[in-house]
Amino acid sequence: MNTPTITPSSAPGAHLIAVERVAKSVTGPQGELQILDDINFAIAARERLAVTGVSGSGKSTLLGLMAGLDTVSSGRITLLGHDLATLDEDGRAALRRDHVGFVFQAFHLVQSFTALENVMLPLELKGGGDARRVAAELLGRVGLGARMDHFPRQLSGGEQQRVALARAFCTSPAVLFADEPTGNLDARTAESVVELLFDLNDEFGTTLVIVTHDDRLAGACGRRIALDGGRIVGAS
Repeated sequence: MNTPTITPSSAPGAHLIAVERVAKSVTGPQGELQILDDINFAIAARERLAVTGVSGSGKSTLLGLMAGLDTVSSGRITLLGHDLATLDEDGRAALRRDHVGFVFQAFHLVQSFTALENVMLPLELKGGGDARRVAAELLGRVGLGARMDHFPRQLSGGEQQRVALARAFCTSPAVLFADEPTGNLDARTAESVVELLFDLNDEFGTTLVIVTHDDRLAGACGRRIALDGGRIVGAS
């Protein structure tokens, strides 16, 4: 296995992610479909970046490329000092396991695991001791100390997303990718989840990349880029 040994830089201004002239296309029944074209930007350590745009603009595809879940058609993405194109699938998986967290719209909890077991999972995959203690402490931090033994089906949507946040931060990731983290939540619950997300982000010093339709969420980030038709059409 090609397992990278990485010490992410946390120095202010250091680029943890660099996206250079990236394009992504796929071949379908109608021929080649261009999803992303000529995407360029960089993200500094501890920065909060929102990626916005209408459905089909390429937001989630871009997030997947930055996380090494998919590969570019052309261009280059550097994550934590590693050109993702130089890593094989195992190497990219190891990079995610050790240094990347995820939060998804659909929560993606393991239904047969309790809240505690869901949070313990990435800790056990990464290795090292105290997985149960760390998971329990984080569940307490997100307000679910009394719900640790509940299964996802026994939790509300907001509670499931809190479990997902605890799971995402439990390994102290250098980068956290959030794909529509409030998309399945009502406005009041979404507001509390976003507040918790930003509080944890500050505590852990994590670089945060959020794909969202929510203008209020995007506005709370330090920067945003807007996509349309697979191209960057605005940045602030």
